[in-house]
Amino acid sequence: MRWKTSGPLQVGSRVAFVANFLLKELSYTYEVAGYSDQKFVMKTAEGPFPMETTYSFEVISDHITRMTLRNKGKPAGFLGLFTPFISLMMKRANKKDLKKLKSILEHSRERKPG
Repeated sequence: MRWKTSGPLQVGSRVAFVANFLLKELSYTYEVAGYSDQKFVMKTAEGPFPMETTYSFEVISDHITRMTLRNKGKPAGFLGLFTPFISLMMKRANKKDLKKLKSILEHSRERKPG
């Protein structure tokens, strides 16, 4: 991931990233569409197909926050034929990424002094 805009995070900020999906490298540019303490929303500004990604945060207790990830998009053209398959593969990729993120966060908390 790399920033395409400078300054603090705000609506309109853009980030570019490359994802590996279905054995293919996909380049995207996301634009921040909104954010608050409870929600962070990005939409594709450039990429293979329009998509919106929303991260929602719910405080469960002092040390636990539930994060929910939702991707919405509709592949067009030839890719549209594979929408059900793409949806399944995105769910698998998200699950794998979130499991890795959870592990990183838990390990960083264990190493935190105090």
